Amino acid sequence: MKQYLDLLREIQNEWVHKDDRTGTWVTSVFGMQAKYNLADGFPLVTTKKTFLRIIVIELIWLIRGETNIKYLVDRNCHIWDEWPFQNYLEKNQLTEEFPKYSEAWLAEKKVFIWKIETLDAKDPFVVKWWDLGPVYGHQWRNFNGGHTHAYKSRNIDPADKWVDQLKNVIETIKNNPTDRRIIVSAWNPAQKEDMLLPPCHAFYQFNVDTTNNILNLQLYQRSADIFLWVPFNIASYSILLMMIAKITGLKAGTFVHTLWDAHIYDNHVDQVKEQLSREPLPLPELKIHKELTSLEDIEELEWEDFELIWYKSHGAIKAPVAV
Repeated sequence: MKQYLDLLREIQNEWVHKDDRTGTWVTSVFGMQAKYNLADGFPLVTTKKTFLRIIVIELIWLIRGETNIKYLVDRNCHIWDEWPFQNYLEKNQLTEEFPKYSEAWLAEKKVFIWKIETLDAKDPFVVKWWDLGPVYGHQWRNFNGGHTHAYKSRNIDPADKWVDQLKNVIETIKNNPTDRRIIVSAWNPAQKEDMLLPPCHAFYQFNVDTTNNILNLQLYQRSADIFLWVPFNIASYSILLMMIAKITGLKAGTFVHTLWDAHIYDNHVDQVKEQLSREPLPLPELKIHKELTSLEDIEELEWEDFELIWYKSHGAIKAPVAV
């Protein structure tokens, strides 16, 4: 994973220090790119423990077109907890009682998580407060379509034309592989304000090498938390590439990762230094043990259908999430 470590080093050496939406401040570089050839091994970061299970669970959630994190929490995946929780506090005028990141905030978040773990998916509390709005999965599978909560307060007809982008790109790869429009966009200006977090990984495009029957994938990421989330993004889109290659009868090739604003949060600086002091280890191999012939096959996958082989890493490095 030299490519990823090089990104970290470049931000350290050529950075702009600035304020950001979260108020945490960042060091930032505009316009970066890295390429990961899956023939060299599965690109899972080894200089810190990277938990593939939660990456796989989140990806399947996205592919299913889900926007309520009940699906994630039921599978002990908590990477989206902070956003609906903070939204709940803000909408109920509770931010002064529970200041962000305080001990009281952390304790109340545990209560919030416990509620979703114990309540049914159709419970009004879960439906209202654990839905993120028309985020990634909604746009992938139902672009511009109506969303349960987003359209209650806006004068938009839920029957407006919608597009299953992921289904369309699979059909295009099969039937018109040289097309230069094999694109999925999570960025939808018409619905952006209804999302708790507008998409950071905003736009991806497939490329078919018809000579060698290889499928490649490029992601455009508008905002990249380089320490905490970029290792997840690299692994997630590499798995997506593997899945779509299986469905279309192609070999998974190269994942190209283009970053518009790549940044290190001020409260991640020490963690980055520790990670860069470590030597990378050999890349593992990832296997999917179920036959995949359709999107429906992917939607039914569980973490147990995957096998990560020969993964060795240095220990985990904890860092706070900027909400």
